[in-house]
Amino acid sequence: VQLQAFGGGLVQDGGSLRLSCAASGFTFRNWHMAWVRQAPGKGREFVAGINWSGDRIVYADSVKGRFTISRDNAKRTVYLQMNNLRPEDSAVYYCAADWAVGKIEVPTNAGQYDHWGQGTQVTVSS
Repeated sequence: VQLQAFGGGLVQDGGSLRLSCAASGFTFRNWHMAWVRQAPGKGREFVAGINWSGDRIVYADSVKGRFTISRDNAKRTVYLQMNNLRPEDSAVYYCAADWAVGKIEVPTNAGQYDHWGQGTQVTVSS
């Protein structure tokens, strides 16, 4: 299982970024996918999750209305569109996968995800 996240960078307060995560080595459509972030000195925080088919989506309250998660199973890629970014959104963003077969709900606890990518840094300047 390989998950490679990219698209991070430095952006000003109020700006936008789009993260992508390319998956390989497993049957992508059998997995729920999520974005999780970790700021310096803090634990991993669930940001957004999407089920295998893309019709169940959950967001952390802190990003609702600003972030949008989506997936393209044909391209084996999950995306995170981040708008109206704030300095408190600064963190390393990871994509993560959870085995979806037999599961309806998308986990909202970062610890429930089985596989993780290497992370991409997002820095929002004030």
